[in-house]
Amino acid sequence: MTLPLPSSPRRPALGSLLFLGTGTSVGVPMVGCACPACSSSDPRDRRTRTSVAIGLPGGTLLVDTTPDVRFQLLRERIGAVDAVLYTHDHVDHVYGLDDLRPLCFLTKRKIPLYCEERVEARIRRAFDYAFETAPPAGGGVPDVSFERIGTDPFDLLGARVVPLRLRHGPWTVLGFRFGSLAYCTDTNGIPDETWPLLAGVETLVLDGLRPRKHPTHFSLDEAVQAARRVGARRTLLVHMSHDVLHAEVAARLPESVELAYDGLEVPLG
Repeated sequence: MTLPLPSSPRRPALGSLLFLGTGTSVGVPMVGCACPACSSSDPRDRRTRTSVAIGLPGGTLLVDTTPDVRFQLLRERIGAVDAVLYTHDHVDHVYGLDDLRPLCFLTKRKIPLYCEERVEARIRRAFDYAFETAPPAGGGVPDVSFERIGTDPFDLLGARVVPLRLRHGPWTVLGFRFGSLAYCTDTNGIPDETWPLLAGVETLVLDGLRPRKHPTHFSLDEAVQAARRVGARRTLLVHMSHDVLHAEVAARLPESVELAYDGLEVPLG
């Protein structure tokens, strides 16, 4: 991928969700692979790690900080992040946090991180230098604060956020509902108590890793089954591996189910 040159910054459109990345933990193309998806010339087969930016009344919300976040923000010309919301603590969703340092320098404000206790613990271990009494001189540190969340709804940047408890193999993670859109990446199971919270969802963003079954992610068929039960008008699959060749798989999906791709922007409702 060619790193884009800096240009005039922008924000996601108010009331929209912008797919920064739609790929699995190793990204697509995968290092060392020359399969059809990894060698594809279709830009929709170029997938950075899964994350989204959302335009809310109070500013730009980033969901997860992937190891690709610097490239993603430059590619989409996003020049401000007002808060970060975390789904869970896995490396491909957390380890890009340090790349938000320049935004802290520019605004001279802390970026609030909304997350569960386990995510905060992971961040404090991985970026311990940012929380020392005397932070290191030189390059500086990401200037952040923590806001603890659970499964109770809360207000964030002028929007109501409804957390959605999900299963991710042996772990529990969070998805989130914003109005009539639900964002449910990294899951292979929706608990009984979560289904009622998905009632009336019109746009569903859902994990759909690959055709074959996987112990921690929905396969494509499993994702389609879950989407049918939700009954959303539109379902967009994310967190896809190099086993998914966009044009080929998209042609086989039901009419209401699509493959998302990096750079796609959709309305929240």
